[in-house]
Amino acid sequence: MQLSDEGKGIARYYKQLQSRELGQGFALALARHVLRQRYPDRFVSIVSADIVIRAGWQRGSSGYQYQPDFFAEVWKPGEPSWVIPMATKGNHGRGPSSSYRQLAACSAHVEAMHIGKWGQTPCLIFSTELSMEGPVTVHCLHAPGKSGWLNAFPEHPLRNLDSAAENKNIMPGIQPPSEGDETPDPEPGFHVQPRHYAWFHHVLARTATAGVAAFAGDGDTTARYLTTRQGSQRYTTGFAHPATGSVQDAAHELLDISFIGTDHVFKMNGKRVEAFSGVAEDLFSLLSPRDKNGKPNPGRVEQYRHEIYDRRGTWPEQMWDQKWGGPVSVHEDGTVLAMRLLPF
Repeated sequence: MQLSDEGKGIARYYKQLQSRELGQGFALALARHVLRQRYPDRFVSIVSADIVIRAGWQRGSSGYQYQPDFFAEVWKPGEPSWVIPMATKGNHGRGPSSSYRQLAACSAHVEAMHIGKWGQTPCLIFSTELSMEGPVTVHCLHAPGKSGWLNAFPEHPLRNLDSAAENKNIMPGIQPPSEGDETPDPEPGFHVQPRHYAWFHHVLARTATAGVAAFAGDGDTTARYLTTRQGSQRYTTGFAHPATGSVQDAAHELLDISFIGTDHVFKMNGKRVEAFSGVAEDLFSLLSPRDKNGKPNPGRVEQYRHEIYDRRGTWPEQMWDQKWGGPVSVHEDGTVLAMRLLPF
């Protein structure tokens, strides 16, 4: 892949933004692809690390300025999840040397999060090279590890995902192993101990679900899957999609599937473009505060995750919808992004 003419000619002060956002996009697409191939019997969800961390640690409490950018949750209904911290960067360098420096910087971000045993948390780090002349190149490093599994214990069983998540006040710091009779002082960072596995699994799943609702543009639904410290109150003043509120927004049938969500119109290369983002209507009905008849819906995250797990590999693979008049991309979590040109 290569940058478009507009991408090559973008103003200097936008390049940093372009590097970060395109770097994240390419990195997450590659992470999903690799993890799906390695674990075909599991589902891969990508979750913002910052939002998850807020639920367990007070902002700035770790004494460390670094943290992962994302968590990859590799999961299967009813079983423990495997969690991989990830860090991503991008650059417009003229060779791999810039990416090598960025990969070294990314290592500090993923090392800030330990799940389970000291030094055994797997991680993925990425640097995307957005060359102005050659192809886009993604540099990736994977550190293996035996930890990262959110196993259940008799005293800390996995929680029902339909119940609301709560904030924790976990002591900041990563605890190194004891040396004889001495326990070393904690290192700066975040450490998910076995007693927190069930809580962490719960928050990860609920946060991923909130991301699906946010993609559909429904603030009320997004808010119900976040804790107060994660910012749930920020979403309760927005609009709702037609199935859950009185404000009509957007609904489309794409590739013979009904989706509900929100749309935006913007200009690209001087042309008006409509972008629609949404969620399959039948899946969103499991998550929204009210059903089609207006009755209260408690939110069925467990059923939603079972549904998207069972539908793996069944979503349309074609990338163009003739009726819509543009490209359509359907993700395995039931979300869709569609674009088309609009007449002036």
